[in-house]
This record gives sequence, structure tokens and C-alpha cells, in this order.
Amino acid sequence: MSEYPRPAPEALAEPVAELEEIEVDAPLVGIVMGSKSDIERMAAAEKELIERGIRCEVRVMSAHREPDKVADYAKNARMRGLRVIIAGAGLSAALPGVVSAHTDLPVIGVPLTSRTSVAGGLDALLSIAQMPPGVPVACVGVDNARNAAVLAARILES
Repeated sequence: MSEYPRPAPEALAEPVAELEEIEVDAPLVGIVMGSKSDIERMAAAEKELIERGIRCEVRVMSAHREPDKVADYAKNARMRGLRVIIAGAGLSAALPGVVSAHTDLPVIGVPLTSRTSVAGGLDALLSIAQMPPGVPVACVGVDNARNAAVLAARILES
């Protein structure tokens, strides 16, 4: 038993509730993608969020070339104020699953096409949709970053 008196849970509840109501400038949605070549297709997500007045941030990080950077981003996302992460990736599309493995925030995967995609992005679509148990990732249509932003907005409203 601690020699220091602990405050009653009720005494802590009110200040915590007040802190949650404070408006901060931190982004609510993180938009990540595996390559700079994905920026053009993922721009629709950022545009949609901005039009809805939802603060967001955009980052480029590769699940294969920078796995530690991706893990750190995902692990610290909630602490930095993020509430949803949109992750766009093509080919093996590992980024959404890796992000989801390192956070408890909702992750929305956007399968992206590229010049080496199989069957118009089917490779990325299946990679994102077929996550193992315990690593949930929502999946929108191929190259449909705007729908990912709409879904993120709906998640934030609930």
C-alpha cells in the first residue's frame, strides 16, 4: 500500500472531462502512404477532410524501407491527438496492416495502383482486405482516397 493518499476517482473525472473538451490544433486524421509517387492519388483524402473542416497531416513512410518509422508513428498517434489513420499503399500494400499492428486507432486502407500492379490494383486490394485476426483494417475501393476520408469523417462523428 502506498503511503501517499490517492484521490478518489470522482475527483479525477471532472478535470479529465474538462481536458477532453479543450479544442487543440492537433490533426485528427493521419494520412500516410508508402511512396512519394502515391501523393497525387492520396490528395483526394486530404482535400475532402479540409473541405469538411477536419484537421489532418500527410506523411510518406514505407513499411518495408522504414519499418521503425512506421511503428513509431503508429504507436504515438493517439498521444499526438490523431483519432483515425488513412494508409494508402500499392502492390503488397503492407503499410495499412503494419500501422494497424502498432495502434488501437481505426485504420482505413486505400489500395493504390501502380505501373506494376496486378489486375488493376487487385494485389493491393487483397493485401489490405485480407488482414489476419486481431489486425483490423477497413478497406475502400482501389485509388479511392476520397471515400477513406468520408469514412474517417463518419468515424469521428460517432
